Amino acid sequence: MTVEEDEKTLHMTVLMTPDMANFSGNVHGGSILKMLDQVAYACAARYSKSYVVTVSLDQVTFNQPIKVGELVSFRANVNYVGSSSMEIGVKVVSENLQTKVKRHTNSCYFTMVARGEDGKSVKVPPLELESEFEKKLYDAAVMRKNMRKEITERNKEITAEIPDYNPDIS
Repeated sequence: MTVEEDEKTLHMTVLMTPDMANFSGNVHGGSILKMLDQVAYACAARYSKSYVVTVSLDQVTFNQPIKVGELVSFRANVNYVGSSSMEIGVKVVSENLQTKVKRHTNSCYFTMVARGEDGKSVKVPPLELESEFEKKLYDAAVMRKNMRKEITERNKEITAEIPDYNPDIS
């Protein structure tokens, strides 16, 4: 199974409107998070040709506020593929339409899992790394995957003795 180059990335651009504003007049972080999840979903679903679910969201950074009236571009990329999971990196760039100044405002990493109609995980196509840039994205994704695993294990060790505390309860 192979995936075409354009199916590894997804671009979405949205005009920030007043209904997205928080009390300070900037775009509410929750509005951005919702759009980030939608972009990550679309990128992962198109790549895997499956329904996907969000398993985790890592390293959300809000570097700069986004203003109402700015044009915001989301660039999602499949950085890593396991058997059914994918890491989708999303970079957010905000553009002032009057001055044409562009700013990198946000970044984050989603782990998405492909699901079949029965709700069980399904295999996704392997990721073919075709450029040095893609190899660097992949290596960084592997590092983040290992860090997530280590953080989970260390958290379990630290919280094991806390009565009535179990972060794994769903």
